[in-house]
Amino acid sequence: MAIKKISLSFFLFLLLVSWKDSAEKQSNTKNDEVNIVARKDTVKKWNSNASTAQIKFSVSGLFGTVHGDLSGLKSTILFDENNLAASSISASVDSKSISTGIGKRNRDLQKEKYLNSENYPLLSFRSDKIQKSETGYKAIGSLTIKGVTKHIEIPFIFSEKGNAGVFKGGFTIKRQDYGIGNSGGSIGSTVTIDLEVPVTK
Repeated sequence: MAIKKISLSFFLFLLLVSWKDSAEKQSNTKNDEVNIVARKDTVKKWNSNASTAQIKFSVSGLFGTVHGDLSGLKSTILFDENNLAASSISASVDSKSISTGIGKRNRDLQKEKYLNSENYPLLSFRSDKIQKSETGYKAIGSLTIKGVTKHIEIPFIFSEKGNAGVFKGGFTIKRQDYGIGNSGGSIGSTVTIDLEVPVTK
C-alpha cells in the first residue's frame, strides 16, 4: 500500500513539473512573438520615388547591346541596418512599361513569346531575408517574371542622409529560366538589371 502511495505521489509530481515546463515554454514563445512584432514596428519605413527610380536592363543583341528600362515601381520597404532581421523589401514594376527606344521592339517584347504582358502585367520581387555582405547588403528572395518564380540574391548598397536615401543594386538572370524568348539565337542568354531607387521616410 505504501508503495502505491509513493508511486501516485511521484506520478503527480511528474505531472506538475511537466505542466510547469510547458507553461514556461508557452510564455517564452509568446514573449518572443511580442518582441519580434515590437522589432518590426521600430524598423524604418522608406517610401520610394517611382518617378525618379531607375530600373534599367541590358542584354546582348544582333547589332550590339540592347539597353532598356521599366517603370511603374510600387514597393514596400522596411530597412534598418541595425535591425536587418526585421527588414524586408517587396517591389513590382509594370511589364507593359518596357522601353528600349524603339517602339516596334517594345511592342514585340510585350508579346507572349517574351514578357506576355497581357497575362502577366507585373514583374515582382519579395525578400525572405536581408543580410550584410562584404560590399553592403544582399536581399535574398523570390523574383517572379511571366508567372515563373525563382530564388535570387540582389546585392545592394544604401546611402542615407537625413530623411532621404538611395538604394543601388544590380543582378543578372538567365532569360530562359523565366521563359523569355527562345534559347539561342541573336539575343544573349543573360540579362543584367541595374537598380537605383531614391527613398524618403
